Amino acid sequence: MANKVKAMVLTGNGTNCEMEMAHACNLAGADKVDIVHISDLLFGEKRLADYNFLNLPGGFLDGDDLGSAKAGANRFLHAPIAGANDMLIEELLGFINTGGLILGVCNGFQLMVKLGLLPALGGNFTKQSTTLTFNDSGRFEDRWVYLKANPQSPCVFTKGQDRVYYPVRHGEGKFIPESSAILEDMEKKNLVVFQYSDAEGSVTMDYPANPNGSTNAISGICNETGRLFGLMPHPEAFLHRTNHPRWTREDLPEEGEGLAIFKNAVRFIQGKKF
Repeated sequence: MANKVKAMVLTGNGTNCEMEMAHACNLAGADKVDIVHISDLLFGEKRLADYNFLNLPGGFLDGDDLGSAKAGANRFLHAPIAGANDMLIEELLGFINTGGLILGVCNGFQLMVKLGLLPALGGNFTKQSTTLTFNDSGRFEDRWVYLKANPQSPCVFTKGQDRVYYPVRHGEGKFIPESSAILEDMEKKNLVVFQYSDAEGSVTMDYPANPNGSTNAISGICNETGRLFGLMPHPEAFLHRTNHPRWTREDLPEEGEGLAIFKNAVRFIQGKKF
C-alpha cells in the first residue's frame, strides 16, 4: 500500500503564493494538504513531524527588509517553540533527518539558502554557503523563462524533465556561491538542477533569458539526497494550459508543465518507481 502524502504549505509574514502551491499539491494527488501559518508552528499547534512534504512558497518575507528571506531565516534559527526548549530550526532538521521532502520556490528558495538547507554540502544544514541577491538589471523581473534540467541530478522533483517554461517574478534572484570551490563541488555532485536557457535549450547568461545574472545561469539547486529542492521560477504558476502566456495561440496540453514537480514529489513519497 502506498504511503500517504501529507503536505504542509507554510505561510505568514509576507508569503503570497500559498494558495497556488496548495492547489498544486492537491492536483498532484496528495492525500492531505494544509496551509499552515508559521505562528502555528511557533506555538506548537502544528508539528512538522505530522507531515512528509513541506512547501515554502514565494512572497516577500518581512518585506525583504534585511535582504530576501533573511529575517525569515533568523526567525527559524532563533525563535523557540512555545512550551519547548527547541528552536524551530531543530524541528525542521528533525523533519529532514526523518526523510521529509522540502520544496522552496522563489522566496522559499531564498529562505532555504539563507538557512543553509541548500546546497548543504557534506550534509551540513546550518551553514550558509551561497546566496541570492539583487538582479543585475537592478529591477524586479516579471517574465517567463526557459529552464534546462540536469538529467544527472539526484533531485527527485525533476525526474523525467528536460526543458521547461516557467514564470519568474523577483527582485533578488541572482544566485552566487561563496567561492569557486563551493561551485565546483556543487557541479561535481550534480546539485545544479535547473539553469536558464534560450528557447532552443542552450544554457545562457544573456539577458533577458537569464533574468538576473546568476552564476553559471543557475536557477535551481538541490542537496545531495535530492529531497530538498529550491528554484527561483514558479512551477506552481503553470498548472494548466490557460496559465501559459500564449495559450490562445499555441496548441498546448491541458496540464501545465509545473505540475510535474509536485507529481514527482507525491510519487516519491508514495514509494512508486519513476
